[in-house]
Amino acid sequence: MWRNKSLKNKASAILRTLEREFSIPKLSSLCKDPFKTLIRTIISQATADVNTARAYKELEGRVGITVLSLSKVSREAIEESLRSAGLYRNKSKVMKELASVILERYGGSLDFIYEDSLDEARRKLLELPGVGPKTADILLLFCARKPTIPVDTHVNRVSKRLGLVSDRADYEKVRRALQSLYPPEEYLKVHFLLIYHGRRYCKARRPLCPSCPVRDKCSYSSKTTFYTPK
Repeated sequence: MWRNKSLKNKASAILRTLEREFSIPKLSSLCKDPFKTLIRTIISQATADVNTARAYKELEGRVGITVLSLSKVSREAIEESLRSAGLYRNKSKVMKELASVILERYGGSLDFIYEDSLDEARRKLLELPGVGPKTADILLLFCARKPTIPVDTHVNRVSKRLGLVSDRADYEKVRRALQSLYPPEEYLKVHFLLIYHGRRYCKARRPLCPSCPVRDKCSYSSKTTFYTPK
C-alpha cells in the first residue's frame, strides 16, 4: 500500500510539472464526428502529422468522409487520395472494409460508443476492421468521453522510462496501470502530456535528459548518455 501511494504521488507530481510545460487541446475540439475521427486515426498510423493532414484533406475533398461515400467509392479512388500517407494501399483496403461493416452491422452509425458501456463499446470497436486498442480508446475518450487512456508509442515509452509502469507491460497493462494512478477526469491530460513530453524531451533515440523538466523524478536519465543539441 505504501508503495502504491508513493507511486501515485510521483505520478501526480509528474503530471503537475508537465502541465506547466505544455498546454493540451480542449476535449470539445477533438471529436465532432466519430467516423471522421476514426478515419483520421487510421490515416495517422505510421504517418507524420503534416502528411496525415494532407491525406485527410485530399480524401475529404475527393471522396467525402462518410460511411456511405467510402463504402460506395472504388478502392483506387481512396488510394489516390491517400498517397501522401504511409501504407496508403493497405489503409484504403481497411477503410473500404470498415465502412461496409459499419453500414451492414450498425446501419452506418457509431452511436453505440455513446450508448453502450465502456467495455461493450470497446469490444464492438475492436471487432471492426483496422481498429486496434489505441484507435478504439481514442474514439472512446475523445468522442464518447469514456474513461480510458489511449497508449501510443510516446505514452508507452515515457511511462516506462519514468517508472510509472513495468518495462515489460503490454498495451493493456500500460493502460490499466496509468488509469490506476490518475483519476478519470485527468485521463485526457495524461494522454496528451506524455505524448508532448515524448516528442520534445523523452525522444526514442536521443532523449534530452539534461533539459527534461521531470528529470528529478526519472531513473532512466541516470542510465543513458546525454545528448545535448548544438
